[in-house]
Amino acid sequence: MPRRALLAILLWLAGLSAGSAADFEDRVLSHIDYPDWFEDSFLDLREDLAEAQAEGKRGLMVLFTTEGCSYCAEFIRRTLEDDAIAETVRSGFDAVGLEIFSDAEMIAPDGTELRVKDFAEREGAGFAPTLLFFGEGGELLYRGVGYHDSERFSKLLDYLMGGRYRQESFRDYLALQATSSEPAAAPYRMATDPLFSAPPFALDRSRIPAQRPLLVIFETDGCADCASFHTDVLTLPEVRKLMADFEVVRLDARDTETPVIGPDGTRTTSADWYAVTGMSRLPALLFFDENGREVLRTDALVLSQRMTNALMYTLERAYEKQWTYQRFARSKALERMQP
Repeated sequence: MPRRALLAILLWLAGLSAGSAADFEDRVLSHIDYPDWFEDSFLDLREDLAEAQAEGKRGLMVLFTTEGCSYCAEFIRRTLEDDAIAETVRSGFDAVGLEIFSDAEMIAPDGTELRVKDFAEREGAGFAPTLLFFGEGGELLYRGVGYHDSERFSKLLDYLMGGRYRQESFRDYLALQATSSEPAAAPYRMATDPLFSAPPFALDRSRIPAQRPLLVIFETDGCADCASFHTDVLTLPEVRKLMADFEVVRLDARDTETPVIGPDGTRTTSADWYAVTGMSRLPALLFFDENGREVLRTDALVLSQRMTNALMYTLERAYEKQWTYQRFARSKALERMQP
């Protein structure tokens, strides 16, 4: 993405109101009920897709959730149960809900026969909820990981329904939207924190392993969701205790000047590094092990329990067991349920 376009989307992100940050409690274990307009699928997604297209629709929306996931429940309640959004989805897509950890046999849109949990892993559904939109011939039109509020999801539907996915990424689409609307930036200024390492940012771990894993946080001035992340998550004692076992680096996603040496030895700047990640929201988090291997990334909404789980996932090296984040989070939820 051109640097000017990247700065435009960052300005747009910064101008979002604080209402864009969700205010639910993610420690709560929530039951998942799909909207009644979701299809009763026999788990042959190739057939479901064909039926949707026979009705003149663009394709199939697949929503991956897991029982207990508060982000999933709130996405359904706050976004999908909005009447205008539901009508838009139904006009362009049939919708199917799948449990990430299901052992049920299914047929993927490309005709592959496999278990639902294996399909989830294949399609990168490491966080719940994860959205997949499929079009002609089983083509994946878009993958969206994490909670989508009504505003972002509405823009996503416009992007898909208008066929813009053929010309540009959703991130580039958002950048173009940002250039046509310039909201006033929120008053937040990037907060200092004694846990954050000071420059120079020499993060190379490719030749000599570090003593601690690495957490990189991208944010910028004026970012309302960044402000909420600091006040509602980074102040929590349990989060700070875990973060103390990391090298923590906070970078300004709009900074085109300050040099950074990445964990793999690449020389870059904060803005250029954020650009190549392909992420489109702030704050954005990257987790690395002591050898500079990226083990987790997300620009989705992260509240207290998800932050705690992400830190523990890295510290406990759950990735070495080939566990996804969501499998690890499920194990921790089961532990919390024990008397």
